[in-house]
Amino acid sequence: MTPPMGKFDRRNSMKMRRRKAQAKKKGRAAKKVEARKSRVGAAPAKRTTKKSAAAST
Repeated sequence: MTPPMGKFDRRNSMKMRRRKAQAKKKGRAAKKVEARKSRVGAAPAKRTTKKSAAAST
């Protein structure tokens, strides 16, 4: 019995393409979050306004 289309048919099915695309999408999102986290640590301190400074004291 031969496989229906190609040698790697199972891995090229629509389902697998969707799963791979989703994995790539999540990987890109994770990298974006990592980059944002590393940038936040390097950001200068925010300046506070007189109102917020008075409210916190």
